[in-house]
Amino acid sequence: MNPAILMKIMSAKNTFTANHPKFVAFLNAVFKNGIEEGTIIEIKVQKPGQEAVTSNIKVLQSDLELLQSLRELGR
Repeated sequence: MNPAILMKIMSAKNTFTANHPKFVAFLNAVFKNGIEEGTIIEIKVQKPGQEAVTSNIKVLQSDLELLQSLRELGR
């Protein structure tokens, strides 16, 4: 991977962590013991003045492999 792109991603990650420390702590707590196949992850998004939209996924093995790759990138 291009080092400049990697530096940009790491900078964006650091900014996100500084802006949203509670969310990052939540993610760390959830992932501390690992996510296993079959886990359901749900997300809700509500824009100002609009109805909330909710969706979920049931974690597959391929999802776990992607998450592992992303965690390794973040180190």
